[in-house]
Amino acid sequence: MSEAVEYDVVVLGGGPAGENIVDRTRAAGLTTALVESELIGGECSYWACVPSKALLRPALARADARRVPGLADAVAGPLDAAAVFAHRDYWTSSWKDDGQVDWLDSIGAHVYRGHGRLYGVRKVAVTSPEGEHHVLAARHAVVVATGTRAVIPDLPGLAGVRPWTSREATSAQEAPGRLLIVGGSVVAAEMATAWRALGSEVTVLVRGAGLLPRMEPFAGELVAEALREAGAVVRTGVSVEAVVRDGSTGPVRVVLEGGEFLEGDELLMATGRAPRTEDIGLDTVGLTPGGWITVDDSCRVLGHDWLYAVGDVNHRALLTHQGKYQARIAGTAIAARAAGTAALDTGRWGAHAATADTRAVPQAVFTDPEAAAVGLTLAEAERAGHRVRAVDYDLGKVSGAGLYADGYRGRARMVVDLDREVLLGATFVGPGAAELLHAATIAVAGEVPIDRLWHAVPAFPTISEIWLRLLETYRG
Repeated sequence: MSEAVEYDVVVLGGGPAGENIVDRTRAAGLTTALVESELIGGECSYWACVPSKALLRPALARADARRVPGLADAVAGPLDAAAVFAHRDYWTSSWKDDGQVDWLDSIGAHVYRGHGRLYGVRKVAVTSPEGEHHVLAARHAVVVATGTRAVIPDLPGLAGVRPWTSREATSAQEAPGRLLIVGGSVVAAEMATAWRALGSEVTVLVRGAGLLPRMEPFAGELVAEALREAGAVVRTGVSVEAVVRDGSTGPVRVVLEGGEFLEGDELLMATGRAPRTEDIGLDTVGLTPGGWITVDDSCRVLGHDWLYAVGDVNHRALLTHQGKYQARIAGTAIAARAAGTAALDTGRWGAHAATADTRAVPQAVFTDPEAAAVGLTLAEAERAGHRVRAVDYDLGKVSGAGLYADGYRGRARMVVDLDREVLLGATFVGPGAAELLHAATIAVAGEVPIDRLWHAVPAFPTISEIWLRLLETYRG
């Protein structure tokens, strides 16, 4: 190994969380190095959030247009798949990260390409693609931001089938004739929506009771109903026992419990995520390779005053925006500790505490209809011991929704803490519903009293009038 190069902070992983750590520490005047083995920008920029939304936007815009009188006939035809793929490729920069590198250069960060591993306390060893070796030493902090990878279950025959994961599903250059999707997650629901709109015959196989199991049950029910109306097949309560492929490029056969089989041209396994920590040197600092990394609310690893973990690897909230939020919190905490601040503000909602990870996590699912939620579901609130009331309203009965689309179907729910009369959670399902989410996030994170929300007047005629209807229902 070469002699160690010193920095104030070394960041292992260049996805959105890692980039935000670099941004915060550089803004604080700390020298920072970033180590990345793939593309800077990470999973979100190239194989998840960005390409999936680029694929979905034409599908959702067409679905909305088909519900508008005077416009429906003009969008009756199929999507221009080549144009959709070109739009997706533009937003992924054709899987090149030059722009991200230019930004890092502009703020004075140092980029190391290659595989990085912890190398004992405050050190990271980097092996470049050309086989060069570097050792980076951190004066103040090392931050792990290596993200997650798709889980491929141990099913008979699956290894030889070359199944799609979210990466292949968001980067494919043509629509498969028949796409089988295993799982009920956000990836499953969104990719079913996108590829059905692009012309694939889609079958979704869900082991559990329905889609989107982390949301209120009605969210998955409305999304599944719409997928079926669009021509997809959604089956719940089914288990896949084995998978077989005919040759190297032939059809995929999925064998279900009981012996029934289904055939498709491609198979997407949307069955969860695992931390990318199996080969990053966790064992050199007494942690378990391949495991999630446990942190405190400032995202500092328990038992290690110099080590932090942000984003998916800490398993607090596996969402890009939460990883970026954690990075802002951790970056501020690192800067404060580097400056010798005696006591950090780590209390609830403090400047150095990622409180939203447990109190106000927002998520938007870009299916048709969209599903958006923040905070606790009714079941989660009850399990946590809160005395709560769920307030439901038909989103389609709001004037703004009726003007948005003929036959608008949707539903809204707010979960109210009856002891404090503040919102613990909210869920909206319907076309365009994702744009309702941030108002709900502010209400939940700000713990705005119901009495004060009553004075937040929604403009007429917008779908946001759902807030008025929910509050009226609550007040009786």
